[in-house]
Amino acid sequence: MIYVHIIRQYGGVHMKSLADRAYVQLFGHVVGGFAGARATAASVREHAEVLLARGHEVVFDFAGIDVTQSFVDELVGRLILQDGPDVLDRIVFKNSSDDTRAIIEFVVADRADQYLKAHSH
Repeated sequence: MIYVHIIRQYGGVHMKSLADRAYVQLFGHVVGGFAGARATAASVREHAEVLLARGHEVVFDFAGIDVTQSFVDELVGRLILQDGPDVLDRIVFKNSSDDTRAIIEFVVADRADQYLKAHSH
């Protein structure tokens, strides 16, 4: 559960060159400041997958939005299930409210645990 600790301790901020970072303003992908649909999260995640594949660190900016667990699971949980918890080394969560942070922490812990159980022998 080290990834949850990193989110809490550093607020999701990593020290890297700004040129390596790709910012994803989630507010621009939702209507009315509420992000609840898996379909919306899937399109954002697909964009993030391209950025990660190109070697960028992805910064998800949650400013001005509220999210559901389903949205975060589709956005981040699927990345963890596909690529493993190490993908979190290249993801930054920015401007998340306490509620959003709690959802992120839950999804990260749950999906990392699932990944590790499925890939341990």
